[in-house]
Amino acid sequence: MISVNDFKTGMTIKYDGQIFKVLEFLHVKPGKGAAFVRTKLRNLRSGANIDKTFNAGEKVEKAHIDYRKMQYSYSAGDDYIFMDQESYEMVEIPRSAIEWERNFLKESLEVSIEMFEGEIIGVTLPDKITLKIVECDPAVKGNTATNATKNATVETGLLVKVPLFIENEEEIIVSTQDGKYASRA
Repeated sequence: MISVNDFKTGMTIKYDGQIFKVLEFLHVKPGKGAAFVRTKLRNLRSGANIDKTFNAGEKVEKAHIDYRKMQYSYSAGDDYIFMDQESYEMVEIPRSAIEWERNFLKESLEVSIEMFEGEIIGVTLPDKITLKIVECDPAVKGNTATNATKNATVETGLLVKVPLFIENEEEIIVSTQDGKYASRA
């Protein structure tokens, strides 16, 4: 058990039968009344964000998340198959569990699989990933306003806004946090 007063960003807790990651927290000590902790939590099973206020000193159970390094192999129907590099064990993760992450999955990509008591709850990607552009809008001559961008589709199907000088078949580095162009590869 852990006190809500000891919350830290990124900590995982078990609350109300669900597993949550603490995204934000704020200790509030009003002039009148008892202190409380206002939090923003992400449900690691559903991906939903909730706002929750705890009384100061309230206890919650800490959730221990295990991370296993695995390599993305392929997709089969609505399942994505990952392989443990040491034991060669194959793990299937349904498409619904990795809606955002699948925008960055390409063969042989090494990721961390998040597990809670043997249950797979998610995939942690590298911060940035190199992807190849398969289709790119042409640059419009004279369209050189500050930070002008155009649409580009990368090998995984993700649509990325890129600078005008980027061409088809080029490799770019994309942030996995927000799906934005970071630089040329």
